[in-house]
Amino acid sequence: MSDTLPDARTRAVLRLAQPTLRRSAPGIFFGLVSSLSSVGLLAVSAWLITRAAEHPPILFLSAAIVGVRAFALSRAASRYVERLTSHDAAFRQLSTLRVGVFRRLVPLAPDGLGDTRRGDLLSRLVSDVDELQNLPLRVVQPLIVAALTSVLSVIGVFLVLPAAGLLLALTLALAFIVAIAVHSAIAGGDERSIAPYRGALSDRLLEFVTNLDVLVAFDIVDERIATLEAADARLRSATLARAIGSGAASAILAALAALTTVGALLLGVSAFASGALNGPALTVIALVPLAVFDVVATAPLALGAWRQVRSSASRIADVTPSRIPPEIPLDTPRTTTPDGHFAAPAVQLLGLSATWPGESSAAISGIDLMVQRGERVLVQGASGAGKTTLAHVLVRFLDYGGSYLLDGVEARELSTDVVRSTVGLCQQTPYLFDEDIRQNLLFARDTATDAQLIDVLDRVGLADWTRQRGGLDARVGDGGSLVSGGQAQRLALARALLADFPVIVFDEPTANVDPELAARLMGDILSAANDDRRTVIVISHTEVPDDLITQRVRLG
Repeated sequence: MSDTLPDARTRAVLRLAQPTLRRSAPGIFFGLVSSLSSVGLLAVSAWLITRAAEHPPILFLSAAIVGVRAFALSRAASRYVERLTSHDAAFRQLSTLRVGVFRRLVPLAPDGLGDTRRGDLLSRLVSDVDELQNLPLRVVQPLIVAALTSVLSVIGVFLVLPAAGLLLALTLALAFIVAIAVHSAIAGGDERSIAPYRGALSDRLLEFVTNLDVLVAFDIVDERIATLEAADARLRSATLARAIGSGAASAILAALAALTTVGALLLGVSAFASGALNGPALTVIALVPLAVFDVVATAPLALGAWRQVRSSASRIADVTPSRIPPEIPLDTPRTTTPDGHFAAPAVQLLGLSATWPGESSAAISGIDLMVQRGERVLVQGASGAGKTTLAHVLVRFLDYGGSYLLDGVEARELSTDVVRSTVGLCQQTPYLFDEDIRQNLLFARDTATDAQLIDVLDRVGLADWTRQRGGLDARVGDGGSLVSGGQAQRLALARALLADFPVIVFDEPTANVDPELAARLMGDILSAANDDRRTVIVISHTEVPDDLITQRVRLG
């Protein structure tokens, strides 16, 4: 990513990450109080120690003693309140950001996200979104506090000794420019790369874990481990460069702070010799720069954090475009059914066509199909014939050309919620949550009782299996790792029956099942879903006896 200003989509994400002025102002205020208290504590302490060495009456020191205590308490208390208020504002805004990101993702899912790999998408939704909390905490607030503290400190030193004030102003400006330049030269590119490298590592790691059995079977585990190590090395190298850049910037600031102190001493000694400055004031102008530079040291780190924040914001903007691809349906219904739900609709396709996002040629075209209420239809075709495309059109994951009628109503005239509550999709690889059987079924109908869950499991042939595993509390594992492909499909069917979809579409339900069990599973699926009130469309390579279906359709 270049150093130019963020584009409009990235700026929109950044605006969503920054709390409002009403929420961020308290953190900035107390951060400024804390920084000024640190400078004031050092200045008053230096004056008090030097003045005490002159053995004046104790009354001359009382105000300074009170000042030391006041600044010490103020620094601690304001820093604590600043942490509370600034983090509260950032975390509240982070929740708003997460909701905003998911709102923009929902219309795109799943087919509008096809170019984003799962691991990288997870990294964007978790790590990159979390990174944006650093915009208010490590970028905006530190820069504002550092700038105001520097200006006020320069004014204070200038009032004591104008030459020392000008010196402090010049060295602060020089320190800022040089430290930023060095930090950018060493770590600028690497800081912008951390988020992409983290996403690439997450993607490769997820792919490795998910497909470990296949990698072992083909004896390419070592090769993929080498790929993981390379991705990890890139991320580690970028992180190390960031640390080196931060260290170099801190070293420069420390050196310039020391030079400023020496310069202030030289100017102060000259003024002291001429009688224009007393001893306590000389100590103040010599030591104040140390405290000021300690506050200014956050500025280079803030700009480094800005590069990482901007990179993460850009990655989030890329996966949540402001314009939905034309192949993804927009939810702008103009017609609804009286109750928002069809009882048992007929499905009619006339000249249906559809294209995947980013593709130039249609995946399916010219499809004509009439499915009456209660029919069981088998859709077959060679790989690439468009079977999965058809399934995604039926549930409105993809937009379409031609006509798609549900009970005589054009599907694009209906809310996608209405279509998806009418047409349910059981995908080739059903997703099972890392929870027990009960929770995986309640996902379809959260009001179902245990008796209803057992009944639907019995209908799909899983009642005995459930009892053998210890009942509804038995866990299915991450992604269904503790169940077979056939059992996962039966659980998906149980979900569809619980949701009571008038139309159920099965996309290759036997793809992950042993061939000798495929026919039995297909028969059980069609038998369990056999209901005059329900229409079933099965997309499969598996042959099905004619007595189980009412219509056979071939694509391609």
